[in-house]
Amino acid sequence: GPLKPEITITYIAVSAIFFNSGLSLKTEELTSALMHVKLHLFVQIFTLVFFPTAIWLFLQLLSITPINEWLLKGLQTVGCMPPPVSSAVILTKAVGGNEAAAIFNSAFGSFLGIVITPLLLLLFLGSSSSVPFTSIFSQLFMTVVVPLIIGQIVRRYIKDWLERRKPPFGAISSCVLLMIIYTTFCDTFANPNIDLDKFSLIIIVFIIFSIQMSFMFLTFLFSTRNNSSFTPADTVAIIFCSTHKSLTLGIPMLKIVFASYEHLSLISVPLLIYHPAQILLGSLLVPTIKSWMVSRQKALKLTRQPKAPVKV
Repeated sequence: GPLKPEITITYIAVSAIFFNSGLSLKTEELTSALMHVKLHLFVQIFTLVFFPTAIWLFLQLLSITPINEWLLKGLQTVGCMPPPVSSAVILTKAVGGNEAAAIFNSAFGSFLGIVITPLLLLLFLGSSSSVPFTSIFSQLFMTVVVPLIIGQIVRRYIKDWLERRKPPFGAISSCVLLMIIYTTFCDTFANPNIDLDKFSLIIIVFIIFSIQMSFMFLTFLFSTRNNSSFTPADTVAIIFCSTHKSLTLGIPMLKIVFASYEHLSLISVPLLIYHPAQILLGSLLVPTIKSWMVSRQKALKLTRQPKAPVKV
């Protein structure tokens, strides 16, 4: 259509989100986030190891049900996807969590996904096609890393103006994300090759929301343990980065790895549902998570205050 999503979404929209993040994020915050190795390991291991393995085990049970087998294979592809390059950052920012950590893990996880995701897809589903890692890597570098660096450079020259005017960075990112969601739905339902039975589709939607809720709860439990050393702001970034999956990287990867598959459109459906579902669910939970984070931060601040000496 006139929006030309193959250009505006794949290149301009994602680049705009990361340029916006680079412009709004303080350089010292981004630098300190690079050193938070424990958080990065948690997110990447959960996303690229635990998630696909747990889905594979779950699908062994679902394989005996009458659910469309290609939709089930599509669920496995969702599990293999890297973190998203947009939604996790925007939702973390909306809550007030560790945005710098979210940006780093989105970018770093996407780069890991260029190599690991195709290997996971080959391991769990198999494919005979070769994967052009170089072209995917260069596209990701140009749409994620370069806009972020340019944003940081521009920020150095207009830092005073930004702090004085306080532009609505969150609203800008949300508008861009809304455009991504709209074009995603258009792609899903405009494809004439998708032949879905309503039962399988409804069950898959229910399963997707259940997976997201379960994994968000799991990451919350793991990251808030007494010996975890994560701050409430870290937990917010972990919840979104660990459970969200990339559509902008995922669909091109599926088209490359499963280029010869007759049922590629059906395999793509769960990912096309998962992406808007994660944004919808995340948006609904923003007030609840924000309320928890603020109250938790206040409680931690009170416990760290030195007690006044008792007068005798």
